Amino acid sequence: MAEFNIETLSLKELKSLQKDLAKAIFTFEDRQKSDARSKLEVIAKEMGYSLAELVGTEVKPTRAPAAAKYRHPENAALTWSGRGRKPLWFVASLDAGKSPEDMAVN
Repeated sequence: MAEFNIETLSLKELKSLQKDLAKAIFTFEDRQKSDARSKLEVIAKEMGYSLAELVGTEVKPTRAPAAAKYRHPENAALTWSGRGRKPLWFVASLDAGKSPEDMAVN
C-alpha cells in the first residue's frame, strides 16, 4: 500500500479519500464473495461441472413485461399495464370522472 501523509492533503482530497474508503468498506464482503465464487467456478470447471450444477442453483425465468392496458388521457407516453399499484395519473383521472374504459388502450 502506498504511504502518504494525510496531513498534506487538501480538504477536497481528504473528502475524496473518505468517500473511496466508505465505498471500499461497503463493498468488501461482495468482493470477497465474488473472489470465492470465481475460485470455486474454476475448480468445478476443472472437474467437468458448472458451479450451478454442484450447488443446485436454479435460474428463475423472468416474466416478460406486460402490455399496456391504459393510457394517460393527455400524455400518451404514460401507460399502465393494470398490474401493481395504480399510477397517480390513473387515480386522478378516475377522481375527475373518467372511467377505466375511457383510458383503455385500443
